[in-house]
Amino acid sequence: MFKNSKVYMPTFILIAVNVAVYAWTSFLSGNVFEMSDSVLLQYGQFNPYVLNGEVWRLLTAMFVHANIAHIVGNMLFLFIYGLRAENLFDLKEYLLIYFLSGFAGGILTFLFPLLFPSLIEFGIVSVGASGAIFGMLGAVAVYARRAIGQSILSALMYVFFLFFINLGPNVNYFAHLGGLAVGLLIGYMLATARRPHQVVTYEHNYKSSYRQ
Repeated sequence: MFKNSKVYMPTFILIAVNVAVYAWTSFLSGNVFEMSDSVLLQYGQFNPYVLNGEVWRLLTAMFVHANIAHIVGNMLFLFIYGLRAENLFDLKEYLLIYFLSGFAGGILTFLFPLLFPSLIEFGIVSVGASGAIFGMLGAVAVYARRAIGQSILSALMYVFFLFFINLGPNVNYFAHLGGLAVGLLIGYMLATARRPHQVVTYEHNYKSSYRQ
């Protein structure tokens, strides 16, 4: 039987972990408002190091933030869409959406500059939970529409509007796009799988029975 993840409070746990990591990196940087370049390089996604086998950076980079505004903005959106996701998905689904979206954002951040070096520099440090959070946003938006049999067009317009208004200097739009795409896909698949299929059969005594 489906059981949502609200009882486990994964949103608050993820926020607590992100804040704890920020406190640690602030301590190492000696600055609570801005992380030092050396700390970001130590824990962030630096593609040349990932290429040399340090794939663990795809995970650690999801919990590191560049400055106070960065983590406050991300945690606010995680709070909003994470709590909504807790009502829609069980714990495994919730964590699957969050981490697969985050990894997808990291992988796209790695692959795009590797394949198209003339468009973007390969050696840029990427940090933040944005890919995972955009994945959560996409999953929530498309699931809420698809699960009740309505068109997902409005959901797509909404999420891509948020995607475009978040573009700007020093923003990793590859992480946003990769996370969003995976979140949309998982949300759509879960909603389609759960959507009830009503079958109507008529008996000879003219009574109808419903199987759902």
